[in-house]
This record gives sequence, structure tokens and C-alpha cells, in this order.
Amino acid sequence: MKKLPLLLAMAAILSFAASLATAQQIVWTGSWAAAPVAAPATEKPIGPDGETFRDIIHLSLGGRAIRLRISNEFGPTPLTIAAVHVALSAGSDGIQPATDHAAKFNGVSSVVIPAGTIAISDPIAMSVKAFGDVAVSLFVPAQSGVELTLHNLAMSTNYVATGNVTAAASLPNATRVTSWHLLKAVDVDAGPNASAVVALGASITDGYHSTPDKNLRWPDDLAIRLHANSATSNIGVLNEGISGARILHDVTGPSALARFDRDVLAQTGAKFVIIALGTNDIGRTFFPRMPNESPITAEQLVWGLQQIVARAHARGVKVIATTLNPYEGADFYNIPGDRMREAFNTYVRTSGIFDGVVDFDRVMRDPSHPARFLPAYDSGDHLHPNDAGYKAMADAIDLKLFKK
Repeated sequence: MKKLPLLLAMAAILSFAASLATAQQIVWTGSWAAAPVAAPATEKPIGPDGETFRDIIHLSLGGRAIRLRISNEFGPTPLTIAAVHVALSAGSDGIQPATDHAAKFNGVSSVVIPAGTIAISDPIAMSVKAFGDVAVSLFVPAQSGVELTLHNLAMSTNYVATGNVTAAASLPNATRVTSWHLLKAVDVDAGPNASAVVALGASITDGYHSTPDKNLRWPDDLAIRLHANSATSNIGVLNEGISGARILHDVTGPSALARFDRDVLAQTGAKFVIIALGTNDIGRTFFPRMPNESPITAEQLVWGLQQIVARAHARGVKVIATTLNPYEGADFYNIPGDRMREAFNTYVRTSGIFDGVVDFDRVMRDPSHPARFLPAYDSGDHLHPNDAGYKAMADAIDLKLFKK
């Protein structure tokens, strides 16, 4: 008679061991990301019935399960999120109902995220494919002191609706917005051989002037190339561009030096970072600066790059640097600034401190007028590429740089 309790205990131990082994088999890698910033002062406050934010995101890696990273990093108070659902997109504001899953946080459907931090969901047993579009719907109930964290230049259409409609098949009465609210990253269980490359940049990395809702930013084009190449098909691309971003100073969001740990080193499975920054530092040196800022020099920008390399290498992350595109004709162009750009580019090409270099300038400039964009790649503002220009930038990246 004493054998039955013993057998039951042994069975329980074996069951626990099996579940633990299953959990340990999950290997997370970043598949999508967006750099968080504080919502602008014009952001509409949460209404008395609360609001659902439906973010439509485009994955770069597929996997057997997913998990979400939700941000309150710029919120001054704890943020309650009462429900989160994730499903495959059906286009526009719609979802595929059969794929809908409720996200949990330590087994609970709601979560309170402390001010200045993030929440990571429990694993969601949902298979996703590379380049699939996923709808993540987050319900924020009415609460005092709310200041939302978002990514303001999504270059895609997202939706805000009244009340908790996180599981709704469509949101016909939703307001269309061009920001991603609250969601900062999606990780996938892509297996032990997967990794990610982080694109740390500004509006050009964000894809400004690319065609909205088409995923034609240069990091998107890079992800397609990586996936099509058997040697790199298990590398995801995480876009950490912030429009206006700089290396040394804050502007729309934190400087690269301030956000490097958050936006690069903390990314799941990140093994590479592409640094595509400097134009805004140079431009604001010769045009209106933020209060209490002094002009910067090329030497200071170089120092900023050196700091990034040292911090990345200390964590085993390889650094690929890019030269800066020409921008004669843009609003903040002038000859001293262009000389600084040339000095910066020379350092990137010749210093030898990087694990790789991508010469965007060589690809994008007009051979007959090197300070200007090639007309075929110019969006019209002489600073940001068009769709063809973004593709040319991605095509200029040697995939051999991503050897493990």
C-alpha cells in the first residue's frame, strides 16, 4: 500500500522535470523591435473607458513561440495594462481570430509595469513565420498620471479604439495612428543557432520617406537578404532607429551613448550592431541646438564611436559602422558641416576599430557631384532616401560581415 504514494511522488517529479526540460529548450531571439521614446505633449489622454492600442508589426524571424516586451520606460507612474492579445494580422485593423492568443504575465492576464521599466510576457505558444505581420492589442484602462511610451515614426498604420476590444476581429471605429504604442520588442523561439543584428540609427534607419505600410526601410531590406542566404537565414534584424537621434546628445529620444545598453546590449540574442549615426550631430552643430549645448567636433564624434565599440566588445557584440550619406541641398547643409562629415567618414573607413564597415556614402552619392544624393535615390529632401535608395543601402552590406 505504501508504494502508491511513492509512485505518485515519482510521477510528479518526472512530470516537473519534463516541463522544466521543455522550458529550457526555448531559446529566445529578437525578431522585431522599436526604440521607445516619450509620447509627445499632443498625445490624446486615455479616456474614461480606457483604450485599446493595436500595433501591427512585421517580424524578421519565425519561431515556435513568441513573447512580448512592453514598455513604461518613459512613464512617471506605474502603468496598468489590463489585457493583451496577439494574433496574426488579417490586414488593416483585422486579425485572424483562429490565431488569437491572450498574453499572460506570470499566469495573470493583467500587469502593472513600474515607472521607468518594462514587462516581459510569459511564453505564448504561437507559431509565426519570418516576415509575418502580427497584431498586438493592448488595453490600458483609465488611470491617473498616465504618460505613454511609444515609438513615434512607425512608417506603418496602427489603431487606437475605445474600451477593451483586444480580442475583436476588427476595429471599424478605431483611430488610425502612425506610432507603435507600448510595445517595444517581440522575441521568438527560433532555436539555439539564431541571433540578431541591431540597426542603431536615426530617421534614415527609421525609414522616413519610405512608402508607408510596405516595410521598405533599409533594415527591412537587409532582413530579406539575410533570410534568403542560407548562411545567415537565422539572423533577425531589430530596428532601433529614432528620428532625429544623435550620438552625443538627446533630442527626440536619448543619445546613442545614453540608450546603448537599453537598445542594443539588452536585445535578445543580439550578436551584431550596425551604427548608422552622426548626421544629426553634425547638422545641429551649425543650426539651432538644444538649450545648454555647445558645438561639437569631429573628434568628439569619433570619441563617441570609440565608446560604443568598447562597450559592445565587452559584451561580445560585433560593431559594424556606416559612413554618412551626402546631404547637400538639405535644410541644415553647409560646407563646414560637410567637411566634418568627410572627416567622420574617413575615420570610419580607415580607423580599423570596427568589426566591419559599410560605405553608404560611396553607394548613395552622385559621382558627378559627391556632396549630393544620386538623384535616383533621393526622396526629394536631399537627406532621406526613397525606396530605391533604401534598397541600395541594404544591398551595400556584405553578408559576410555576419559570420559568427
